[in-house]
Amino acid sequence: MNNLYSSFLVFLLINLACFNSYAQRNSTVSDVNAVLLNAGENKSELEEVLNYFKNKNDTVGLKSAEFLISNMDIHQAVNYYWVDSSGCKIDFNEFSYQNFKESVASFRQIVEKKGQLTPVPFNSEDIKTIDAKYLINNIEVAIKSWKNSKIKNIPFQIFCEYILPYRVTIEPIQKWRENYQEEYKWITDSLFSLDLKTVMGLAQIDYKTSFLFTWNKESRDEPLPRLGAKHLIFRKKGACEDVAAMVAFIFRSQGIPTAYDYIPLWGTSSGKHFLNTVFDADMNAVKFDITLPGSPVDHTLPREPAKVIRTTYSKQKSSLAFQNSIANIPPGFMQTQNYIDVTAEYWDTRDAYSKLYQTEMDNQVVYACMFSDAKWQPIWWGRSIGKNVVFKDMPKGTAILPAFFKGGNLEPAGDVRINGFNNELELNPDYGNLRNIIIEEKQGYLIFRTDNMYSLYIWDREWKLVNKQMYNDGSRTMSFENVPRNVLMVLVPEYSQGKERPFIITEDNARHWF
Repeated sequence: MNNLYSSFLVFLLINLACFNSYAQRNSTVSDVNAVLLNAGENKSELEEVLNYFKNKNDTVGLKSAEFLISNMDIHQAVNYYWVDSSGCKIDFNEFSYQNFKESVASFRQIVEKKGQLTPVPFNSEDIKTIDAKYLINNIEVAIKSWKNSKIKNIPFQIFCEYILPYRVTIEPIQKWRENYQEEYKWITDSLFSLDLKTVMGLAQIDYKTSFLFTWNKESRDEPLPRLGAKHLIFRKKGACEDVAAMVAFIFRSQGIPTAYDYIPLWGTSSGKHFLNTVFDADMNAVKFDITLPGSPVDHTLPREPAKVIRTTYSKQKSSLAFQNSIANIPPGFMQTQNYIDVTAEYWDTRDAYSKLYQTEMDNQVVYACMFSDAKWQPIWWGRSIGKNVVFKDMPKGTAILPAFFKGGNLEPAGDVRINGFNNELELNPDYGNLRNIIIEEKQGYLIFRTDNMYSLYIWDREWKLVNKQMYNDGSRTMSFENVPRNVLMVLVPEYSQGKERPFIITEDNARHWF
């Protein structure tokens, strides 16, 4: 009886696995067909790719093509071209020259001859522009890299997300694999005798000796938000977002799964950051920030991130844009479908619970906002349950404001929540319990300037002015009277550039910045 039961159980599990595989296959084919219907005149190019691998009986190639095509409708390139004063397009290709310096000199000669030129940005959808020859080549070269990789036993799904894609973000589509394979073959050669983390360190040395990191040094005078793979290897310079893309191109060309991660907003500072994750032989995620002054591997973030987001090629059903119209989502990464939240891999997190002032119904989308560049900015989301909402995996050490997004504007939906390292606070100004506070200078946060006006604001559904006063006594402190307890504050000088950080002052007069 036991043997009969065991045999039946094995039979059931095998059939269940087959059914799941069959269902998944049918779902992918259905997604492919949906994309083909929207590809317009370019449908024949995509069908040529599928037929190519079918006719070769190449199952891996076909599944790879289906993966790319079924998710291709969310991808596009952002590019531009130049026109003269009469609107005529200028025939200029920087890659026609020996190096970037020569191309710049040639472009200046064109400007001298033609006069003022104007850049014209444009977007092009992948499903309507990508050609069969390019996609077939990308798939075949990627599969070969995967099979020859020194990182063995890479699952097919990891291969699809972090080796196979022909693009990283919204950069112009360019043929890059063979060039990067040849240029960075030394990485594969090094892995014969060195471990992956050591080779990642060598990649940082190579980057620092051959590439100019342009952050805070120069800006691009062209409407190109992301450099393409060929731009990077040709120009040998770029900003933070470009460097992370280049690392992905480099390691993927060698058959090493590599993700493009980014911090859309720091939780306690202005700005953003881009970095990478490389997967080792056990598919463990190894953090990799090649721009760091020290070791680039397994680094600790210097401050609290608002979130850390990993870019995927495929659509993620967990993304808000997969579930809601982007018209109802604030501008930013949450309007895209191809990302996952990996904050917990980088920082200590907890689920943050907030009480809401009111809700119209359950399951309303509520946004978690953090203060940056002088305003609250949406960084994550949750759904209301009654008059409560929970925001998953929020970084500790941050201040969170729940808000609704209505008519293109954010509206506070609840009190500010302090997601502290050791405790949590809900800040609701206590006007019946006032106190006097003393604000001291703090290096890196606040330095007083003589004969300048300083305004103290508190948050109560909006920033409300408590008082303003001139600093001129040289004491390195300022005092303000009649400030409510249990409140978030910000001190704004008359010379403000919008980088002031909010803070609280606890009962023991300790000040905590966010």
